[in-house]
Amino acid sequence: RKHMKTQEIKFSNQNKNYSVIIGNNILKILSSKVKSLCPHTKKIALIFDKNVPYRYKKFISNSLRKYELVSFSFSANEKNKSLKSVDFFLNNLLIKNFNRSDLIIGVGGGIVGDLTGFVASIYKRGINFINIPTTLLSQVDASVGGKTGVNSSYGKNLIGSFSQPKLVISDTSFLKSLKRKEIVCGYAEILKHAIINDKNFFNWLKINTKHIFLHDQKKLIYAITKSCKIKLSFVNRDVNEKKLRMILNFGHTFAHAIEVKNNYSKNITHGEAVLAGMILATKLSVEKKVCQKKSLHELLNIYSTNNLNYTFAKYKKTKEIISLIPYLKNDKKNNDEKINFILLTKIGKTTQPNKHKISIKELKKIIKRFTQY
Repeated sequence: RKHMKTQEIKFSNQNKNYSVIIGNNILKILSSKVKSLCPHTKKIALIFDKNVPYRYKKFISNSLRKYELVSFSFSANEKNKSLKSVDFFLNNLLIKNFNRSDLIIGVGGGIVGDLTGFVASIYKRGINFINIPTTLLSQVDASVGGKTGVNSSYGKNLIGSFSQPKLVISDTSFLKSLKRKEIVCGYAEILKHAIINDKNFFNWLKINTKHIFLHDQKKLIYAITKSCKIKLSFVNRDVNEKKLRMILNFGHTFAHAIEVKNNYSKNITHGEAVLAGMILATKLSVEKKVCQKKSLHELLNIYSTNNLNYTFAKYKKTKEIISLIPYLKNDKKNNDEKINFILLTKIGKTTQPNKHKISIKELKKIIKRFTQY
């Protein structure tokens, strides 16, 4: 098997620095990395998403057999991404007498990364953590930015911390076991990063999206690396989420409404909601005269070429878009509350946060004009 070039992205901020390493079949670097980054570690807790194929669990456990290992299989879903699960893991670490120089490794999608990172950040005020994201979405999105957390009955991700891992290893060989729907999920964020920041990358995606869906390893490594670098540039300029980082929410205002309205149903994944949300946000941008129709057409083009039109098919009807409005704001008490949108000016560039606050009344008027596109 020919070894593909491994990419390394270095993150350093406020005396925290870590690397994201991206490549194909690179899990073999794990043990030497643990040795160099966590030299005093004796015990390692491995938290696996139960969907991770057995051969990977076996390979990882084997490569760390010099250490005292505790393994957990976690059924990752939004319901289990909770304080109850956090409590379970904390208790197990305490029973096994883990100390701060020991290590927790999370292996799975974004939920496992969020939960494990949060557990690591609060266990004895912080224990070493290594993240091994196994889905395309978690490799492009959750592996950068240091946000960790869990859900509460009041909403998603309301309990959490900013905390950086010691290392992130994104091995693209995990992606071979993903269904197309799961690849779409990560692709949505890749496309978003191109749309908000990089016209050249967008042009590359025009040609290469089909190869990403065909699991072309080299193209995947390139797209993930590029995507992480774009996200990192926003996060680096804005570590604790003051302002700039909000641009990363392009398309997410509508997307979030779609998810909440559908009660986070399995039928519509986060990525599909984001793909629909970006089209709606772009139509809004055209109607607000911030953006030319040409950009919308470029975007629609990449969707139709890659069979992604199904994501927004439902939202061609005015009635369907209007029905999202109550979900656009968490606070539904005030009928004329303004909603903050990130709009597109052209492919590769958005408006600044807080520049476009649109009242519900105006929004309803604008949405009625969407049917012309």
